[in-house]
Amino acid sequence: MAKRTAKNSVFLDLFQNKSYLLKLYKTLHPEDTTATEDSLTDVTITNVLTDNLYNDLGFIVNNKLMILVEAQSTWTVNILVRILLYLAQSYHEYFQRTSQDYYKSKKVKMPKPELYVIFTGNKGRKPDKISLSKEFFEGAVIDIDVKAKVIYESDTDDIINQYIIFCKVFNEKTKQHGMTQKAVTETIRICKDRNVLREYLLDREKEVVTIMMSLFDEEQIMKSFIRSERHEAAQDKVKEKAILMLQKGKISIDEIQTFFPELSDDEIEEVKGEVMQLA
Repeated sequence: MAKRTAKNSVFLDLFQNKSYLLKLYKTLHPEDTTATEDSLTDVTITNVLTDNLYNDLGFIVNNKLMILVEAQSTWTVNILVRILLYLAQSYHEYFQRTSQDYYKSKKVKMPKPELYVIFTGNKGRKPDKISLSKEFFEGAVIDIDVKAKVIYESDTDDIINQYIIFCKVFNEKTKQHGMTQKAVTETIRICKDRNVLREYLLDREKEVVTIMMSLFDEEQIMKSFIRSERHEAAQDKVKEKAILMLQKGKISIDEIQTFFPELSDDEIEEVKGEVMQLA
């Protein structure tokens, strides 16, 4: 099965290559002729937990902290909250890395933030810029605001637009073939034919397939865990009701299975044990 996080896995793999990262920066700042691969410092936050910060890219160049957050086909302004948390964590790690103490009186030095959202779905009427104040506080003046530029598919041939097209091709193929290896290989074939991320895909085709595939779907694992937790909570309520009815003499021990057929043999034994302890 292809990972539901397949596109963002490619996003990180692609732009952790400094040659592509420089192309990304040049797309955003074509006027900067001084930037080189050596001047780029990757500060992407390493994700440890699957439900933690992920799918985000951070790098520092010429005293600018560039943060790009990828939003896939489902649009949500909650991405601004992600950006806020990511920005705070990035600065925290930056101060540690540069041995600066923000508890002391000496003013710390910090790179200027630039925040972007790459949206791989259709633009429609979505805005070119979003802000925390506007989306969450009706445009009120707040003590801290987060503003981000949103990048959509365009008619350009830059590296960002190629990545967006790659994602859209992958969406089309998964609709045809499901989250399967065929969807992945077809996406790669079509993008190479269309000269979309061609150099990257030719150079790392096997790695890209590996990145996009997984024996275990993390999202399905999480859903299974949630279902299990909900089932356990529901069963606990049933057991509590059975114990209460036993205590009030409304049913006998032998009638537990009759009145509560959803309880397993082990759960019935638990109920009996609880009633014996309370007697």
